[in-house]
Amino acid sequence: MTAHGASREALAAARERLDALTDNTAVDAVKLADELAGVTALLGREVSLRRVLSDPAQSGEAKAELAGRLLGGQVSGESADLVAGLVRSRWSQPRDLVDALEELANLADLTAAQQAGKLDNVEDELFRFGRIVSSNTELRAALTDRTATSAAKSELLRSLLGGRAESATERLVTRLVTHPRGRSLEAGLESLSKLAADRRERMVAVVTSAVPLSDGQKQRLAGSLAKLYGRQMHLNLDVDPAVLGGIRVQVGDEVINGSIADRVDDASRKMAG
Repeated sequence: MTAHGASREALAAARERLDALTDNTAVDAVKLADELAGVTALLGREVSLRRVLSDPAQSGEAKAELAGRLLGGQVSGESADLVAGLVRSRWSQPRDLVDALEELANLADLTAAQQAGKLDNVEDELFRFGRIVSSNTELRAALTDRTATSAAKSELLRSLLGGRAESATERLVTRLVTHPRGRSLEAGLESLSKLAADRRERMVAVVTSAVPLSDGQKQRLAGSLAKLYGRQMHLNLDVDPAVLGGIRVQVGDEVINGSIADRVDDASRKMAG
């Protein structure tokens, strides 16, 4: 998704909310992906509804209430909350709202793959499938045939990918093929591959402090850790009064105790040297 202005800010906020949800392994990321994809398809079909839910002249709360009434009982509370957050935001154009929903659905599936240790496989499979499509005109024609039903295309992909690729890869490709939304197949696959690569570069730091961190402290900590590990760093924050005189940070299996600022700065200096 190429977003501008208000849409870029809204998408960034939505991705943070999704990360906060899916970092909790109790949340079913695959179910979340399916539900968000369903809402994407709904808004893709219903142009007037899409316009109402992205109308900057309407209050965010009014739009969130409308979305809640429409989706009530149809999706999980987590999905409903994400959609409510999206429609409360300002979007440069109605399509951006639907693009954001689609991206969140894809990210949820990629997160599920990451949690299962399969993200590298998915990224590789998306790339290889793109190469296969570009070199097989007959297959490309079948997957992009506007007269073919979604069920027929899904069955074709199941015969090609079922049991041979990760389930996340099959779901992502099937959604793209059955709901291209005006994109070429090649462009859609390239977008999915980039999303997978971006997700793979993301790391999570679990930060436990005696008192809540200020926004400035969080930004400095995230920046220092990103420099130290060479990757984008997402902070999962927890407050525990038992943590005295400092902060506890866990990145994967590595745990840093004590004054995190001093330790990170020291490590950064050593790396720079």
